[in-house]
Amino acid sequence: MDDNDIQHLRRCVELAAEALDAGDEPFGSLLTGPDGTVLMEDRNRVGGGDSTRHPEFELARWAAENQSATDRSSSTVYTSGEHCPMCSAAHAWVGLGRIVYAASSAQLTQWLTELGVPPSPVAALSINEVAPGIETDGPAPSLAGDVHALHVRFRSGG
Repeated sequence: MDDNDIQHLRRCVELAAEALDAGDEPFGSLLTGPDGTVLMEDRNRVGGGDSTRHPEFELARWAAENQSATDRSSSTVYTSGEHCPMCSAAHAWVGLGRIVYAASSAQLTQWLTELGVPPSPVAALSINEVAPGIETDGPAPSLAGDVHALHVRFRSGG
């Protein structure tokens, strides 16, 4: 992970904070094209009742509709939290490239357990358990505390 990766991950944490401020679970993601240009950003939108409205899933959908297969494979998704199995599968199915994340699924599971949150209905698998061919980088220790704080704030109702 380089300074550019950290810069993009910081933006993802900002997007996660925007999701939290809007009443959603704190997750944010962005997609960069082959040249590193940010193509799309999104935040979690599950607050309306559709639990599939994860930003990573939306980015995969956008990439499938707007990028060639070659460009998708050379693009990078940055995200505040490691993809869930649904988003990992979507990423693999549309042929996106590298994934860089600030906090891992294992970290999130530990944090939520410590906060007394009931287990998810979906197993917290790593990206590579679902999609073994995807290049991944993460977690980013310098940002994990920020992501943790957002989840604590969400679970405490603030």
